[in-house]
Amino acid sequence: MTDPSTAPGRTRTRLRAVAVYCGSSPGARESFAEGAAALGRALARRDIRLVYGGGRVGLMGVIADTVLAEGGEVHGVITRALMDREVGHGGLTRLDVVETMHDRKALMADLVDGFVMLPGGFGTLDEFFEALTWTQLGIHTKPCGIVDVDGYFAPLIQFMDRAVAQRFVAQAHRDMVVTAADADQVLDLLAAWQPPDTSKWLDRSER
Repeated sequence: MTDPSTAPGRTRTRLRAVAVYCGSSPGARESFAEGAAALGRALARRDIRLVYGGGRVGLMGVIADTVLAEGGEVHGVITRALMDREVGHGGLTRLDVVETMHDRKALMADLVDGFVMLPGGFGTLDEFFEALTWTQLGIHTKPCGIVDVDGYFAPLIQFMDRAVAQRFVAQAHRDMVVTAADADQVLDLLAAWQPPDTSKWLDRSER
């Protein structure tokens, strides 16, 4: 099988820093924490700085602690309200405390070359899909990937395909989201990613 990151005509994206969105809960299965740790090891091994929400709990704490234990750098971005609830991680390479969630999202997006989603809840989905939408709209040209740990995101992936079939999402925009169960494979796909040349789908056809 050809490595997509080295295929002819492909230009690798230099991944110096990646934003990871994931749950502040560990979830119901041990495999979720194992998946977060696997991504943390992959980031540290590749010398890619982790940028994340700054928490010390749940999968957020697992990936941050793993990167640090492997000698990597971790940059947290957390709101003052969450810091005041004592969920901020005190041992990071750097921790920025901002006022609002909007500030948090914008700073994280500015700091990174790509985005990865691990299992999580509403906040995880919100942050990832906002970053994806910014790529779709051309606000930035940064790749977005999902590590589908233990099939957690299978219904979401099916939904994205359904959105294409129902003409709410262009296939080129659906293809912006790279997906794999293996953390290293997702990082390889992010590095090989090319921005689409399709503008946002505005269907003006008659009904």
